[in-house]
Amino acid sequence: MKPTYEDVVRASEMRGEEVRVTPLIYSATFSEMSGSRVHLKAEFRQKTGSFKIRGAHYKIQRLSAEERSRGVVAASAGNHAQGVAYASQRAGIPCTIVMPKSASPAKIAATRGYGSKVLLSGSDYEEASRKASEIAGQTGATIIHAFDDPDIIAGQGVIGLEVVEEMPDVEEIYVPIGGGGLAAGILLAVKGKNPNIKVIGVQTTAFPSMKESWAAGLVRKVWGGDTIADGIAVQVPGGVTFSIIQDMIDDIVLVDDTEIIKTMFLLMERTKFVVEPAGAAALAYVISKSPAPGRKVACIMGGGNVDMYLLGQIVDRGLAAMGRLLKISMILPDRPGVFKEIMDEIAAANANLVEMVHDRLSSSINAGSVSVTVSLETQGRASTESLIRALREKDIQFHILT
Repeated sequence: MKPTYEDVVRASEMRGEEVRVTPLIYSATFSEMSGSRVHLKAEFRQKTGSFKIRGAHYKIQRLSAEERSRGVVAASAGNHAQGVAYASQRAGIPCTIVMPKSASPAKIAATRGYGSKVLLSGSDYEEASRKASEIAGQTGATIIHAFDDPDIIAGQGVIGLEVVEEMPDVEEIYVPIGGGGLAAGILLAVKGKNPNIKVIGVQTTAFPSMKESWAAGLVRKVWGGDTIADGIAVQVPGGVTFSIIQDMIDDIVLVDDTEIIKTMFLLMERTKFVVEPAGAAALAYVISKSPAPGRKVACIMGGGNVDMYLLGQIVDRGLAAMGRLLKISMILPDRPGVFKEIMDEIAAANANLVEMVHDRLSSSINAGSVSVTVSLETQGRASTESLIRALREKDIQFHILT
């Protein structure tokens, strides 16, 4: 069964204190970059760090007393797991979350921290989902699907109501799409309020499952590739979500990891917002493609649960993408004073030495020589290119690594 606009309104009325009304924040920085008037819907400030609590809470509130007594079960590698665990804890019902063995230890710990029983099973979401279905069959627990459920869709759709109520003159809304629950719910809400508002879905180039399904007119599976945006890396979109998106969405567009990384970096540096890759996808498209010059747009920032190890890589790769990080490997004569000449050029370029590795013992290095690898933070592309030219003029043998 498809949910309706009225279902979204009912979900809004039932959200209670468990679900926050997240802020819609104007960004002068991203408005200037994109040429649009950009507002950020800050779902990374939602409880559990993601919009997923919205659908999970509404679904659980709708369960009968008998269903509550049998508990719930869900499969997830991250945000949905935490949303279901938190909502179950608040409702006082038993909850089992099946997570892939590859799930982040931090997300496993967070899910357990909300009082849920966590079972690690399978190598990916599909295998974890099959295990969750098996548990439901054995125990009678209700499965809380991550996206393809009418109540989940309606709960996520409240975000659309909040955007339009706070900014009635919004012209375009950009929303990340994985399985489609968030986009489907927002479409129901927004088009129910004002069908003239455009809603554009954003997927990664690695997992364009909804875009390909939309183009073909039927649900299609994509095998996918590597992407940091695991929150929207879905091979097969939902049947219910697809039926809504197919009829109502204005467009589905793609963004790649490089653009997402740059956006995450800019969010941290310029606005001090920590947003996960899937949550940054919509804004990444807007600032990299400038699709709506002069128009008032809202970007849905789905969540902020970033793995700490990934965050360090994002900083380095973000600096590199903006031409502010230079990593080079040099072979120098092993004599006093040589490296000082290099450091003088680095200082002249106003570059900051971030890291240095000095190696004279590896078998690949000739006797009398030394390998030096340096990571430098520069003032920008012009500064980086100037430093590279200066090093070449000194006839230094080096390779650019980043």
